[in-house]
Amino acid sequence: MAANKEESDPDDFLTNEEELEKALCVLAGSDPENCSYSRGYVKRQAVFACNTCTPNAAEPAGICLACANKCHDGHDIFELYTKRNFRCDCGNSKFQDFQCQLNTAKDEENVRNLYNHNFNGCYCTCDRPYPDTDDQDNDEMIQCVVCEDWFHSRHLGCTIVEPEELQEMVCEACMNKAPFLWMYAAHFAVPPAISVRQAEEEEEVDVEEGGEKNESSEPSQSGEPSTSVEHTKQEEVANRSSPCKRTHEQMTGSPGKAMTKTVACKLKELQARGLERPRQGAVFWPYSWRSELCTCTSCKRAYVAAEVQFLMDQSDTVLAYENKGLDEPFGQHPLMALTSSMDRVQQLEVIYGFNELTTSITAFLDRCVAEGKTVTVEAVHQFFEELRARKRRRTNAGYQ
Repeated sequence: MAANKEESDPDDFLTNEEELEKALCVLAGSDPENCSYSRGYVKRQAVFACNTCTPNAAEPAGICLACANKCHDGHDIFELYTKRNFRCDCGNSKFQDFQCQLNTAKDEENVRNLYNHNFNGCYCTCDRPYPDTDDQDNDEMIQCVVCEDWFHSRHLGCTIVEPEELQEMVCEACMNKAPFLWMYAAHFAVPPAISVRQAEEEEEVDVEEGGEKNESSEPSQSGEPSTSVEHTKQEEVANRSSPCKRTHEQMTGSPGKAMTKTVACKLKELQARGLERPRQGAVFWPYSWRSELCTCTSCKRAYVAAEVQFLMDQSDTVLAYENKGLDEPFGQHPLMALTSSMDRVQQLEVIYGFNELTTSITAFLDRCVAEGKTVTVEAVHQFFEELRARKRRRTNAGYQ
């Protein structure tokens, strides 16, 4: 084990640590004790689905972190990462006779909740589960920031270069749902991926064919942008420079200058420049891209009509939510060091188990205090035996 650890790639260790940190932040940013229903449609929270209580695909339902821990202990649970503007369904009409243990005063249905096939444990355009035991490719999955579905990188309709540097992704279907985003993509998104070698070969061909093409690649005196390979490479460098370094506004989720009122329509100004990109495949954006969106009255109406008005809110991002989790002590827990060698599924299992253990121990001690009982060795042994019994029930339920 020691030899393997010494020979491991430091970059892989850092990647695992970053992934675990994000997983911790997903939990730390949500309340594990109190049902989130009373807070209304929460801007962003960790959401789960219970396949034991709501297996019908025609009636999807989602539950908050606290209900997943307390009301659905031992059930077959799907982890959905985070969802925006969601209200906990636990115990409403979709659960029939099942009652929420944390909050019984709930409406029959949360009409503003949005559901997709994720709530039935399926993802991507291929409609497959995750983890998928039949998938031999072990492909990375990436979440669209608009529909919040997860996609295999091979099903995004575009070539992905250096995925660890990619920040926010909008799938092709959501781009077409809000077609004005294609114009912003031409100016601010990561350019359609081509290899550096391919770009250099194309540039050499242009030079060999004659100086006319090379001269045409220079920016015009009027300041109009060029569509040459050289200009595309320059834009890519500008858009992707220091991808791992984030500004204070980006780290805190503060809108900064992004929310200042604009007079002229920025979208029309971009359209006047004439720069376009192919309208196909998913689009990857730097973290700062939302600050480039126009906020004039006409554009705001377009966002509402396309149901993407949340793009104007910098605090809507998963990054802002994760930063909130980083502020919590759990986000810096030494558990991270113990699970760095695990894959993501194992890491999440450990995290959820740790979170459940912490919650259960707290409840056990509170109950002893309330009943005036002394915490004896026998009581502790019985407590852990009950935990093991619940774990066995959960494991059995997962394989049924």
